[in-house]
Amino acid sequence: MNDQLTYEELAVLMKNGAGLTVDPSEMAARPGSAFDEYGLDSLGLLGIVAALENRFGRPLPADADRCRTPGEFLDLVNNTPVTGV
Repeated sequence: MNDQLTYEELAVLMKNGAGLTVDPSEMAARPGSAFDEYGLDSLGLLGIVAALENRFGRPLPADADRCRTPGEFLDLVNNTPVTGV
């Protein structure tokens, strides 16, 4: 992925995909807090993964939909090299 996914973008995806209003600065301050603390379940995270895959036209890392925290998700998405196109 060329651009780094930010907490702000993740908050927008959570709002658009799951209808959750989350303060991105709260996620940034507590990157280890569980997604379920924000009301995001595994189906909601799967929707975010699909939205990002559609947006960038390539699959995210295989474990992206298994991440438990915002910090873990951003770390995986932002630090996995892109292979193929």
